[in-house]
Amino acid sequence: MSRVRRPPSVRPDQPGPPFDAPAARRLRTALGMVPEQVAYGMRASYGLPYVSPDLVVAWERGVVSPSNTELTALAAVLWCSPGELIGRPQTLREHRTARGLAAEDVALAVGLEFLAYLRMEENDEWRGTDRQSAVLADLLELSLPDFVTVTGRDPRLAELLRNAVTTRWQAYVRPVARLVPLDRRLLEVALKELHRGYQGLMAATLSWGGGDADAGDGGQDFVERIVEHFWTAVRRQTA
Repeated sequence: MSRVRRPPSVRPDQPGPPFDAPAARRLRTALGMVPEQVAYGMRASYGLPYVSPDLVVAWERGVVSPSNTELTALAAVLWCSPGELIGRPQTLREHRTARGLAAEDVALAVGLEFLAYLRMEENDEWRGTDRQSAVLADLLELSLPDFVTVTGRDPRLAELLRNAVTTRWQAYVRPVARLVPLDRRLLEVALKELHRGYQGLMAATLSWGGGDADAGDGGQDFVERIVEHFWTAVRRQTA
């Protein structure tokens, strides 16, 4: 492939969303299209004159990822939503892009000045009020775990959960509830389960005669994935 570089004037200033390369190839194949047809559609209909078949193939192979503008045009050519070409979104910008929404529209809907909202996206630091957060979650159809991640609460949640499993979990029900809007009883059960799992792991590892080093390795792995373990425990209670 010799023409996979974008002209300097059109290279994106910001990274694009997490691109699902196999999905792009699968959708193109299902439509009976070849890369040349995709490239032509993006050039002719969406004002991207530099898009070549080689660039389309590079996207599908995961060699490069499309920018936000390129992703939107590619989705239109493939008759799908941008979300169908995106891996699991993590950031506010990625969730917005997956919904095919413009930043201006999100800012207007949540009641923020456009530049203020754009800074939040760029810094990956949501600073909206509770009301604005609720509107954002509804607009972007965020699950509760995604909402916590997008609003920047994951680090604090992880800290609280680590303390809960290594000390007395009961003391952390209220602090966790301030971050995660869940029923108190559900939180109590989830934290108790996490505490039991961590303490059981530590006790079992020590009983194998591995010593503190082995116990520390097992415990470290557990706490590094503590947020993931927390949401798994919550899902078990709500299933």
